[in-house]
Amino acid sequence: MSSSPLLELHGINKSFGPVQVLRNVDFVAYPGEVTALVGDNGAGKSTLVKCIGGIYPIDSGTYLYDGRPVTVHSPRDASALGVEIVYQDLALCDNLDIVQNMFLGRERTSGLVLDEPTMERMAGETLQRLSVRTVKSLRQLVASLSGGQRQTVAIAKAVLWNSRLVILDEPTAALGVAQTAQVLELVRQLADQGLGVVLISHNMNDVFAVADHIACLFLGQTAAQVKATDVTYSQVVELITAGRSGDIGLAPTAVGAANGVDPTASPIAETGDPNGAL
Repeated sequence: MSSSPLLELHGINKSFGPVQVLRNVDFVAYPGEVTALVGDNGAGKSTLVKCIGGIYPIDSGTYLYDGRPVTVHSPRDASALGVEIVYQDLALCDNLDIVQNMFLGRERTSGLVLDEPTMERMAGETLQRLSVRTVKSLRQLVASLSGGQRQTVAIAKAVLWNSRLVILDEPTAALGVAQTAQVLELVRQLADQGLGVVLISHNMNDVFAVADHIACLFLGQTAAQVKATDVTYSQVVELITAGRSGDIGLAPTAVGAANGVDPTASPIAETGDPNGAL
């Protein structure tokens, strides 16, 4: 693992009209590591990923890549940095084969025609580098692939373009036990090859199986980012649901503010009872 972060986000804020979705979010991802991004529905995970990928512009905050500040205006800018995102819907076309999907929108040409031999060779080399052995033919239609095989193709498509940071959005959702194990093995392989991997997941078993660090979001704020070996399953669940676990997480006042409670309010004002009874 490199001691220098590949991606650093500091104080990221994002609002949609009057609704503030991200509040001073901090996030770090290292090359050669899997960083799990966890949080309840509505915690801001998808918004944060779309800010990283250039789909949403950030309102304020610092975006550092390789230690230098960058501005990402579009997905093309993110791809130029080496950031690739595999969304939960995979963005694959059932009526195209594996090679055609991997090069969709980025086709290689030779003169006026598609350079099919080069694309097939590059697709095969990428799948071989990822030790993918479950695909019978590169010319199989994606419609004929299993859920695990589709996820594999989507990940291979992401790393084909010399990516350095791969973000996976719920890659094991709706997969069986064997297919989940296959995808998690691939996730670990990506990190072992030196790529930075961000894994978004609700499945704590998957998170603890492959993650080196775990970043927890709570109502649009960073509750904590910790080493996976320093926390327990129950502590992560508590960070997700309450924003704090013991001495880890948001300060009590910050948790109250995130829940819409004024930390300076008097219990008398809240209840009308001079004894503060509820």
